[in-house]
Amino acid sequence: MRNRYLDLLRFLAIVRVVVYHVTGWATLTLVFPAMSVMFALAGSLMAASLTRSGPAAVGRRLRRLLPSLWVLAAVFVPAMLLTGLPVTPRVLLWLFPIADPPANHWGALALSIIWYLRDYLWFVLASPVALWLFRRAPLPTVLAPYLLLVTIEVGIYPAPPMLREFGLYFGAWLLGFAHHAGMLRRLTGRVLYPVALALAVSGGAWIVGHPGPRGYDLNDNHLGNALWSAAFILIVLGRAPAGLAWLGRSRLADRVVTVVNRRALTVYLWHMPFVVALTPLVDVVGWSHQDPVGLAIRVLLVFVLVGVVTLAVGWVEDVAARRRPELTPGGSTRPAGRPTRSPP
Repeated sequence: MRNRYLDLLRFLAIVRVVVYHVTGWATLTLVFPAMSVMFALAGSLMAASLTRSGPAAVGRRLRRLLPSLWVLAAVFVPAMLLTGLPVTPRVLLWLFPIADPPANHWGALALSIIWYLRDYLWFVLASPVALWLFRRAPLPTVLAPYLLLVTIEVGIYPAPPMLREFGLYFGAWLLGFAHHAGMLRRLTGRVLYPVALALAVSGGAWIVGHPGPRGYDLNDNHLGNALWSAAFILIVLGRAPAGLAWLGRSRLADRVVTVVNRRALTVYLWHMPFVVALTPLVDVVGWSHQDPVGLAIRVLLVFVLVGVVTLAVGWVEDVAARRRPELTPGGSTRPAGRPTRSPP
């Protein structure tokens, strides 16, 4: 049975990512550190899959991850090749993005969100060993990525960008392991809240002391991002409610959460090209970031366009998950016809 609370968190994270990319509001990254939450949820699901299926879970997770990317690549890679992208063997990284796949001048921005799939791919491949270590030494395993990031950020170890990404987001992935194991839920309030407060204060102090080019945007501050996000994850997963009855009572809300969860990868991959395509409207219509009406229209347009693409190609996620393809998932599965009487 699906955990609807986790589905709700994923829904909120996806919506927050799209709204942030349209508006550029740095405050949203502090209010809801969506990327770390998404990695934590993915880590919890990966731990569950490994527990259930063993190393075969890696192949299944990749099977669910890659087809949606291939659909995106089938549209954008030929377009980039026709507009100046050189044909090199690195183009094959669009099939298996173990490193950043190449892009030309416009594709680099429109497809900049591919870094998430690159990191996700690495984390999936590392998960069997990481889960083995986690089960034997949970706390040292969870702390290791954060300690790595500290050594990088203070200049002790000038690591390559991939290791920095491990330090930033693999810690959240491992917190997902701890959630699956029930460790976060078993933490008492006397432990959980002081630890979360200490992480939030430390992360907040680092952010204030090291502002980036966009001010206090978590995306410009790796260490502050990791600490602040860890505090957020400890609270939202460590004190997760047992159920979400109110969501089931609202048919519309329940359906929307289901659809976005079943199409999360499609929404994530396709929203940024539309954000970039609509950016010229700022100059033509005058919708600046200080114009609430203009921003609202831009957000609405991006969601509408993403919805259209999701209707067109979102079923690929069903095929990748070996589900019956649906135009809009989550509908009633009861066959049509006259209702039958219940036996007395």
